[in-house]
Formats: sequence, structure tokens, C-alpha cells
Amino acid sequence: MDDFDMLNAPAAGNGVGSEEDPAAAFLAQQESEIAGIENDEGFSILDSGEVPSSLGDSNDGTVNGELHGESNGPSDAYAAISNADRLQAEPESLRKWREEQRERLELLDANSRKQESEWKEKAKVELEEWHARQNEQLEKTKTNNRAAEEAMISDLDENNPGTEWERVARLCDFNPKSSKQAKDVSRMRSVLISLKQAPLVR
Repeated sequence: MDDFDMLNAPAAGNGVGSEEDPAAAFLAQQESEIAGIENDEGFSILDSGEVPSSLGDSNDGTVNGELHGESNGPSDAYAAISNADRLQAEPESLRKWREEQRERLELLDANSRKQESEWKEKAKVELEEWHARQNEQLEKTKTNNRAAEEAMISDLDENNPGTEWERVARLCDFNPKSSKQAKDVSRMRSVLISLKQAPLVR
């Protein structure tokens, strides 16, 4: 057990003391590099309103041992915003196309609204004409039905002997119809006609 305790015990008395973990140092270095890469220099000024130090004037700095006379970045916040706006500005051709599309859609909408109103007016007129025809046809049908009912009642009142077959013949349609699906009733028709002309005598 003492051997294992000695392995787990920290090294003391060697003059170095507790050393920093190399894995933790490596991870910290990687995180700082990633944070530097992910930094959106040049665009963060749009949110905070301040120019990052890397984009400010650095006329007194040196690059590769040479004097750095001018800065590549914007000199103030307004210049940075104008540069960002210029990068994000819509091209002229795209803006022109968008305007033409808007005008064309407005014209199509106006035409469709006009056509819809014309169709509504036409449908209203046609519906009124249809109702007028229906009412006229209904009145004619009512008149014909009343006349037929009065004629039938007057025929029922006339109960003269010997006119039975004549009244039956009035209920029959003696016009021959050339329908292939209809049954052949020509023989029955001829019997009824003969009974109408010469009724049976008892």
C-alpha cells in the first residue's frame, strides 16, 4: 500500500513545486485562437458604434519592419458604416427588376379587379334573366294545370252512358313514338280506338 501512496503523492522538495497541466494550457491556447478567428472585426462597429482598435488609425506602427503609412481600415465609425452599406447595397439591375415586377403586379391586380367586377355584373344580369324566365314558365305551368284540372272535373261531372270509352280514350296518348326502348303498344292503341268509335253494347 505504501508503494501506491508514493506514486499518488505529489512530487515535493524538488524545488519546482506544482507544475501547470500541459493539456489545460493547450486547450486555453486553442480557445483564445478560436476566439480571435471568430471575432467579426469590421462589422462589430455596426452594433456597438465603436471602431475596433485593429481598424483604427495606426500610422505609428510597423509592418514587417517597415513604416506603416496608411491604414487599410476605415478611419472612423461613419466611414465603416458607409463601407458596409456599400457592400450590402442592392445592385442597380436588381433594383430596376424589382421596380418593374412591382409595376407589373400592380397592373395585373388592377386588371383582375376590373375583370372580376365585370364578371359579377354579367352574372347578376344573367341571374335576373334566369329568375324571370323561371317565373314566367312557372306561371304558364300553373295556368295549364288549372285549366286541365277544371276540364277533368267537368268531364267527371258528365256521366252520360255510352261515353265511358271516349273518356278513357282522352286519357291515352295515341301519337305513335319511334323510341326503341318503348314497348310496342300499337295493338292496345288500335283496340281503344275501335272501342271509342264503336262501344260495346250490352
